[in-house]
Parts: sequence; structure tokens; C-alpha cells
Amino acid sequence: MAVVWDMSLWTRTDSLQPTVRSSGTLTNTGGTIMYGRQAGGANQSAANGPSNGGANSGGGGGAQGHDKLKIGFCTDLDKSVLVNNFEKRGWHQVNGDDDWHFYWAGVQTCRNIFSVDSGYRMHDNQMINHFPNHYELSRKDLLVKNIKRYRKDLERDGNPLAEKTESNNSSGTRYLYLDFVPTTFVLPADYNMFVEEYRKFPLSTWIMKPCGKSQGAGIFLINKLSKLKKWSREAKGPFHPQIAKESYVISRYIDNPLLIGGKKFDLRLYVLVASFRPLKAYLFKQGFCRFCTVKYDTSVTELDNMYVHLTNVSVQKHGGEYNTLHGGKWSVQNLALYLEGTRGKEVTDRLFGAISWLIVHSLRAVAPVMASDRHCFECYGYDIIIDNALKPWLVEVNASPSLTSTTVNDRILKYKLIDNILSVVLPPDGVPDVRWNKVPSADALGNFELLIDEELAAQDEQHQNSSSNAHSKTSKMGSRWK
Repeated sequence: MAVVWDMSLWTRTDSLQPTVRSSGTLTNTGGTIMYGRQAGGANQSAANGPSNGGANSGGGGGAQGHDKLKIGFCTDLDKSVLVNNFEKRGWHQVNGDDDWHFYWAGVQTCRNIFSVDSGYRMHDNQMINHFPNHYELSRKDLLVKNIKRYRKDLERDGNPLAEKTESNNSSGTRYLYLDFVPTTFVLPADYNMFVEEYRKFPLSTWIMKPCGKSQGAGIFLINKLSKLKKWSREAKGPFHPQIAKESYVISRYIDNPLLIGGKKFDLRLYVLVASFRPLKAYLFKQGFCRFCTVKYDTSVTELDNMYVHLTNVSVQKHGGEYNTLHGGKWSVQNLALYLEGTRGKEVTDRLFGAISWLIVHSLRAVAPVMASDRHCFECYGYDIIIDNALKPWLVEVNASPSLTSTTVNDRILKYKLIDNILSVVLPPDGVPDVRWNKVPSADALGNFELLIDEELAAQDEQHQNSSSNAHSKTSKMGSRWK
């Protein structure tokens, strides 16, 4: 049974951060603020061409102009949620060396295909599920670097988005609208800067993460500089040659997380990017919370207990308290209902609006450096922590979110996710074609909600300006008759 989702939770009220026009300036509409316009408007049906009765949402192939084209798909992942979705559309599986049209690839395969040395050139009826340099968003160190650069660029340009205010928990100031990543340094390069910050707040806790790993691998917490120095000495030793070659990020630990039932949790949200230039992004409405199996405890004795601090299912499933029926997961809908009941609807709306804001500006931060190849799309797994003041913090972004199902509900969700992704990124006739303008119909969105479409936003702005100019001229003409 499909869950009806109140999309007001993903809008912003006018008391929140102002939105950004396509020109980059701040505006406030005085009402509900959306980052993009709802897809499926009147001007869109013409852009998409005649409707084919919802073939996009159902996945039917063989539409006008492609009657004889049999779609071949490749996948590096032997997952039923992928293969079943492809086969129900009448596609047939082929090898990477064959003539394929749709490739659900691993990141390494994608790098090989786009490598200059490969000499491979994709044709107009081919699509692949990663952007060539997705790591600008998904590598922890590069994500931080790009967000810092984005904020500095806005500040240099005098953009009001870069406005600063006094900081509560660190020296100096913080960004008023773009403060959504914890204070972070890259080691070993930023070691001296980290030490300087740490000494200002010697009782603070920090979390260390290897830049290129996922699923909780290699993560640990520190609350003493001596622990970091000890780790550094061991990393340089002969027994850990691989660690010495790795970069790490060290971030201020969010030690005041929102707790439910006394346990820490984070949000896993799926964000689909169809294009980076212009930016076209969608949010999947059926995200979920991932809970720790052990109640939250900030005592020093529990600092190394990952069942208290890390929400990754890959970590928690090994704990004695792990529940295989629900997998320690809770739907975003349940979270919203819980927060509305305990904190009120206004602050809940503000939280979900701030989450949308966070996602949009993290994507804007990497858009200038991302290779926005027209054959590509990508579904990212956003991990977000909410603190007890209901402020969301971006923890990391995954370029290959797990498609492994841990529960029945998990399998249903991920099957629907893949189905909806295909509906959004494929033209209405269901055949990959990079010449399509990537503006899906409202029906094709399924459980996705438009976060931002810079192309549509620019058209709207141009239309509004034209209407405003016309109204101004009319007013001047009318005044002559008064």
C-alpha cells in the first residue's frame, strides 16, 4: 500500500532561508518557497511531445520512432531490484562488450568507460548511472573542499547567501545560511589548523573517517589530542602501510543528536541528479531513519562503542540487539509524524525545509566542477544527522547507495526507487536518448519530488520579468488617460 506523503514537509515557509533565483540572488516570495517548479506544468507537455499514455511511468518501450529498437542493458550488480525493473520494461541483458543502451555500472566501470585511454565514445541512445567525476561530491575530503570554495566564492561576490553571524560553539563567525556541515579538516594536510581549533575547545569530541571508504569502515572517535598523535605514529609504522597513504577527514562530532527512544539515528535520503549544468535534482520521498542498537552515551567508556555512535546498517547488524524484522529502520513519514506530535508542525516543516536547502546547496557547490555529461544521471545516498535543536547536518554523500535489502519493506522501497529513477531519467517513450530535454511529466515523477530545475526556474524568471515589463508599460499607458 502506497504511503501518501504530505509534500508541505519539503517546502520552506517565508520565515526560513530565502531561496536563490537562477541569477544567484536572494529572493523571498512572501509565501511558500520552492527550489524549483513542480514538473509537469502546462509548458512542459509541449516540450515532451504527445503523451503516450504513461509509458514512462510503466516503462513500456517500443514507442514512436523506436519501434524496432530493442533495449539492451548491462549491470555490474546482480541485484533483483535492478534486473526485475529492467526486464519488466522488455529490456534484455547484454555484456559490457556488446551494444548496450543502459548501463547500471559500478564506479570503476564508469571510470574505465570515460577514460581517455579507453577510446570509447557513447552514442545518443546510451545512458549510464554515474557522472565521470562523481567523487567531487561523494569523497568526504572533496565534498568539504567544494563546499568551502562555494561559500568563499559567494562571499567574494558579495552574495547575501554568504552572510555570517556569531558562532555559538566555535571561535569567530559562522555562515548564517550555509552552515550545514560540521567543522572539518583534511588530514594530514590540515593537521596544524585542526590542532589550533582543537586547543580552543579541548573538551570537544571529533570523528575520524578515511576519505575513500564507506559503510563505517575505519571510523573512530577521539577526545584527546594524544589519541590522534598515537594513531599518527602507528600509521607511519611498518604494520600499517596502507593507512599512511590515505587521507582522512576529522570533523567536530555532533554530540547533541536528536534521540528517539534514547537512541541516535541518521537519515538516509535518495537524491537523483539528472544534470548538473543546468542543475536538475529530485528527492525521493520514501527515505528512512537508521537507528543505533544501543542507547546513546557520551561517556568516555563508550567512546569506542560503535553500536552507540555509528548508524550504518553494515555496523549495527553485527550487534546483539539488532532486529532483523525492521532492521533498525523507521520511515521518514513516521519521523515526521513523531516530530509533529512532540515538537509541533511548524518546527517540523522548518526542519524538512532546511534539509531540502542543505541538499540543493551541496549540489550547487559541486556543479561547477562536475563533468555534466549528457549520457549520465546519478542517484546519491545522502546521510544527514539531526541535532536536538532540529538542525540538520550533512554527514556524507554516497555515489553507490546500497541496493541490498535487509527487510521486506526495504526490498519494496528499493524496487520502487529504481522504477521511479528509470521513469524520471528516460524520455516518455522509455528509450534512452540524450537529445531529450530531461523534463519528466508529473506522472513520471512517482515518489520523486522536484528539488531544483535551473532551466525551468530561468524560464519562469524570464516569463515573470516579461510579464512585469508588460504590466509596467500598460500602467504607464493607462496613466495618460487619468
